[in-house]
Amino acid sequence: MTEKFQKKKIIAISSGHFFHDVYSAFLAPMLPLLIQKFGLSLSLAGLLDIIRKLPTLLNPVVGLIADKTCVKYFVILTPGITAISMSLVGLAPSYGILFILLFVTGISSTLFHVPAPVMIKNFSGDKVGTGMSFFMFGGELARTIGPLLITAGISIWGLEGSYRVMPLGIIASIILFYQMKDIKPIPQHNVNVKKKRARDTLKELMPFFISIGGFTFFQTAMKTALTLYLPTYLTGKGDSLWMASISLSVLQLAGAAGTFGAGFISDKITHKNTLLITAILSPMIMWVFIFTGKSMMVFVLILLGLLLFASGPVLLAIVQETNTGRPAFVNSIYMTINFGVSSIMVLFIGILGDLVGLDVTFKVCAGMAFMSIPFIFFIEKNSSRNRI
Repeated sequence: MTEKFQKKKIIAISSGHFFHDVYSAFLAPMLPLLIQKFGLSLSLAGLLDIIRKLPTLLNPVVGLIADKTCVKYFVILTPGITAISMSLVGLAPSYGILFILLFVTGISSTLFHVPAPVMIKNFSGDKVGTGMSFFMFGGELARTIGPLLITAGISIWGLEGSYRVMPLGIIASIILFYQMKDIKPIPQHNVNVKKKRARDTLKELMPFFISIGGFTFFQTAMKTALTLYLPTYLTGKGDSLWMASISLSVLQLAGAAGTFGAGFISDKITHKNTLLITAILSPMIMWVFIFTGKSMMVFVLILLGLLLFASGPVLLAIVQETNTGRPAFVNSIYMTINFGVSSIMVLFIGILGDLVGLDVTFKVCAGMAFMSIPFIFFIEKNSSRNRI
C-alpha cells in the first residue's frame, strides 16, 4: 500500500463504480411495471433481486484470483456488460428470461465489486475511509441517476424500448479503458500470504465477520425496503411512476452525500462513533418518513439518505484495514455476507408485504434497525486491528 493519497487513480476507479451501478439501479423503478407485466407477487418480485445477487456466492473465488493477479480489466469491462443485460430487461418475454438477464448482471457486479475496493485501498495511503467515500459516492450517485435515466427512457420509448439506453454503458467502458490503462494495482507483499491459507484467514477473522453480519442483518431490512420497494410503496399509495422514481433518486442522492462525508468523518471521529450516530438516527428518521405527509416527504428522504448509506464506506474501511495478506479475499467474504443477509431480507420483506402490506412492513424494518446498535461494539472488540 502506498502512503500517498492518489486522487486521480481513486477518481478513475470510482467513476467505474458510477458507470456500472447506473445500470444496476434500473431494477427498482422498473419493478412496478414488471409486476404488472408478468402478474408478480411481491415475493416473486423480490426473488428477481436475489437472482441478481446470487453470483455473489462466487466472491471468495474471485477474491483469491484478485489477490494473485491484475484484475483491473474486470473494472473496465463490467460497466458495458451490466449495461447490456439491464437494458434488455424491458424486452424480456418471460420471467425465465428475466432470471437470465439479472443473473448475468450479478456476475458482472461480482467481477467489479470484489477487486475495486482493494484497488481503492492501495491508492488511499493512510486515508482509507476517505478513499472509500470517493468509491461509495460513485455508487450512490449512480443509484441517483439510474432511476431517472431508465424512467425517462421508459417514458419516451416504453418498457420494451429500455434497450435504447444501452450505448451509454458501452461507451463508458471504452472511456474507462483509456482512463485506467496505466493503473497497475499494487501487489500485496506480505510474508504471511504463502504461510497462511485462505481457510486459516477465514477462521481467524470469523468472530469479526459474525459481528459485521449481525450489524448488517438488522440494518439491511430498512435499506432493502427503501431501495428496492420504495417505488412500489409510493405507486401503491397513488403516486405516479415519475414521482416514485424521483423520490428514490432523492434518497440515493442524499445517500451519495452521506457516503462521501462519512469516510472523512470516520477518519476524524473513529469508525465506531460514526456507525453509532447513523445506527441510532436512521431508524428514527425512517419512522418520521412513514408518518409524514407528502409536503415533507422530500425533506425527510434527504435526511434519511444522508444517514442510511453512511455506514457503507465505514464498513468497507474497517474490512480493508484488517491485518491480513489477503485483502481481496477478505472483501469477498464481506460481500458474500451482504448477499446472504440481503437475500434473506428481500424474501422477508416480500413475504411480509404480501401478508400485511408494505406500510406495516416498513414499520417492522424500522424497528429492527435499532437492534444493529449492540453489534457495533462487537465489531470493535473483534476487529483484527482493534481500530474503529
